[in-house]
Amino acid sequence: MRGGLKGTTRDRNGRTRRTTTRPVKALDKNVKLNQALWMLTEKMAELKQAEVGLAPVPA
Repeated sequence: MRGGLKGTTRDRNGRTRRTTTRPVKALDKNVKLNQALWMLTEKMAELKQAEVGLAPVPA
């Protein structure tokens, strides 16, 4: 998790800005970030399945 990825974002006025990601520095933050990413992924999968009308993913 070194950071340094370059990208662009748009502000409210539609202007483009260059951005660079920052590194995650603490192990505790890495664990919390990983947990949050997994939770987000699971919720997105649930939403996607509800959208398509499929059965839920078994836990």
